[in-house]
Amino acid sequence: MAAAGGAPDGFDAAGEALIVADLIRAQSVQRALAANAARGAAKDPALAELVRKEQDARRRISALYGRIAELKSAPPKEQDPGAIEQLAALIDGLRDERARMMGVIERDFPDYADLINPKPPAVADIQAMLRPDEAMISFYLTGERSYVWAIPKTGPVRFAAADLSWRDAASAVHRLRRALDPRARTLGEIPAYDLDLAHDLYNTLLAPVAEGWKQAGSLLIVADGALGYLPFGVLVTAPAELRADEAVLFASYRDVPWLARDHAISVLPSTTALNTLRRGERSAASQSFVGFGDPIFSLASAEQPLVSGDIETRGILDLRGLPIHLRSVPDTGGYVDADLSVLPRLPDTGEELRQIALALSVDPSAQLFLGPDASEKRVRSMELSGYKILAFATHGLVPGDLNGLVEPALALSAPKEAGPEDDGLLTMSEILGLRLDADWVVLSACNTGAGDGAGAEAVSGLGRAFFYAGSRALLVTNWPVETTSARRLTSDIFARQAADGALSRAGALQGAMLALMDSPGYRDGAGKTLFSYAHPIFWAPFSLIGDGG
Repeated sequence: MAAAGGAPDGFDAAGEALIVADLIRAQSVQRALAANAARGAAKDPALAELVRKEQDARRRISALYGRIAELKSAPPKEQDPGAIEQLAALIDGLRDERARMMGVIERDFPDYADLINPKPPAVADIQAMLRPDEAMISFYLTGERSYVWAIPKTGPVRFAAADLSWRDAASAVHRLRRALDPRARTLGEIPAYDLDLAHDLYNTLLAPVAEGWKQAGSLLIVADGALGYLPFGVLVTAPAELRADEAVLFASYRDVPWLARDHAISVLPSTTALNTLRRGERSAASQSFVGFGDPIFSLASAEQPLVSGDIETRGILDLRGLPIHLRSVPDTGGYVDADLSVLPRLPDTGEELRQIALALSVDPSAQLFLGPDASEKRVRSMELSGYKILAFATHGLVPGDLNGLVEPALALSAPKEAGPEDDGLLTMSEILGLRLDADWVVLSACNTGAGDGAGAEAVSGLGRAFFYAGSRALLVTNWPVETTSARRLTSDIFARQAADGALSRAGALQGAMLALMDSPGYRDGAGKTLFSYAHPIFWAPFSLIGDGG
């Protein structure tokens, strides 16, 4: 392990390396953020029209490339060379048109051109953007080593190189996630979290550059590779052991020195993203909240009683045998014909949205769309730019989960008669067509925060689409959430922000996580505590992506 700190030569080398790493790492999330910020900055009507046409041309080019890939994947005898050539010609025409529009933009609107094609900031630029209590930590993983930069608001950058390859990092993250995404059916099936490994990862990556971030209350993490699959708050800052004789299940996790104890954390896709996000204005929306949840996927699910997902003991004496209710999409691979009807209903998501609405002093009957009203047609027909906070509490799907699904999607209520305008799926491409002005988009679905394996990106295709559509921050889930703790977490986050207008998003999330962790835990109808929420499977499933300020 080697570290460099205050020496001028080392400082310059670290700063230049940071810029290079960001150029390599920044991909489609940053492009979505830039497009969102640029669209908001296009106040001139002529510029706004050019922006719309340029972005539409870019989307059409991407779609046409996807269509060509589909055609080329067909068996050789079934391929249509003529169709492929026609698509290629269309792409060439669109690229020429887009180049012409970009030339006009660069000539007539140079400030906008710099916004849509942002350059990675130098260290001094990053420090100028940081708020007094913030520090940025940026990672870059290679086949042999990991590189870490810690940038405080003032003072020297701390830089370290660790003997941890991207394969080693992926292995460590996979092992830690075994206790966070175990597909457990009962409390007893939740594995013990590997505190030693979490501390080792902290010692390898964060401890060597601690002088650059330790004094900050809020950390902005630019993750890379597999590190994007792990909430950094679950790293352990000192050696810790669990007590075997704890009276309340999981209660001994309260004493673990989690990174989340002392630092609020938000995740950025690149260092450039900070500049992009903070150049944008705050939401001008007039209404605070709208939510969509508890969709109806089939006639059978519509007739199901709306029972709570809460645990009922029913005479079970062994607490480890109590069932745990994790929101997860079933394995549809066993279905010959997998459509929306195979998805289980999530009635508890309606209650989660009601609690968020009440925390924000919003009338649930006016601002919530539940059951059959949680439809694709409803979402696409509403003027969503009028809301500061949007929440979707439903299943998140990935390609292959359902028949014909080729892009990420949110599952909404199945229409009685499926048509081109409403198939019950709000897909990534349809989200790209939304127009938002949101400080938050909440995706309280299963595993919406899981990366798709593309480089450093820490959010899914759904997250990228919502950034493009106009969100400044996303609250996403990293694994299937346990339903009662998820309700408490999300409602508490917004209750805290409503009570304190100066509280940051990252601070609200941290406060809600610690409150859940330190609470008495889950209590039955008689007030008896059955288990603690101190295990990170309960308090750590949500990550804040974007501007945590």
